[in-house]
Amino acid sequence: MDNNLKFSKRNLKKFNITDSRKRCLKYRRKLLDISQTVTALHAGGALSSMEIVDFIYYGLIYNKNIPDGSKNTFLMSKGHGCMSQYIALNELGILDDKHLETYCKSNGILGCHPDFGNPGIEASTGSLGHGMGLATGMAYFEKINKTNNNIYVVLSDGELQEGSTWEAMMMAANLKLDNLICFLDHNGSQSFGNTKITHPKFYPINSKIKSFNWSVGKANGHDVRSISSSLKNRKENKPHMTICDTIKGKGVSFMENKPIWHYRSPNSEEYKIAINELTQVYS
Repeated sequence: MDNNLKFSKRNLKKFNITDSRKRCLKYRRKLLDISQTVTALHAGGALSSMEIVDFIYYGLIYNKNIPDGSKNTFLMSKGHGCMSQYIALNELGILDDKHLETYCKSNGILGCHPDFGNPGIEASTGSLGHGMGLATGMAYFEKINKTNNNIYVVLSDGELQEGSTWEAMMMAANLKLDNLICFLDHNGSQSFGNTKITHPKFYPINSKIKSFNWSVGKANGHDVRSISSSLKNRKENKPHMTICDTIKGKGVSFMENKPIWHYRSPNSEEYKIAINELTQVYS
């Protein structure tokens, strides 16, 4: 097993928890600002994945304490959550401000799902169930070429209801791809309602994943310390999944756990309330 994921306090010295909280506040504010320039965007699912995305970029890829971390690859498989990725890439200086300003506009390059070839985007995703197959192929490439590179993936609840995801997971286990590390943004909500109501047999998730010979961790998806600690359960010769319990619409009370905010922009009054709440909760 490579050394990139032996997490300890030493490994996280370059990942400042306070800075992460400040960035995630900034991300949420930017998302709300962008929401006022378009008819609608996938706000809920992006807000639930902010801390996960920040941890991957700043804790695992652009962490100076992890040798060659920048050679690792990140796929936002739940493409509808791409605003969290776009905004983080902007913070890193990989996506220019002009790209965010022209999100979903005819003169821009950023759509409502990630497109391969845009700065920082390693794969076109958004059709749920495709990301795991792509990631498995990438991880296998790194494995047979004997690199130390990891493939990080963020998945949604809905993607674990796609057969192609489980087929890829079975193959990843067969190939012993311990360089494939996935984070499930488990916000328990989909566009049509609460997952426990719409898909009760989806649960328990962890035992299903373990039965495919994956190692499994569990974390509070809004606590980067918890996300980091969950990776200690990673096993040699096994791909790994961390189930991150999150809240859809996290940070804005009237959005939290409300399916209507899967794809909707706040009006001007709602925007003012949301910005005020973020200032109170996250500052």
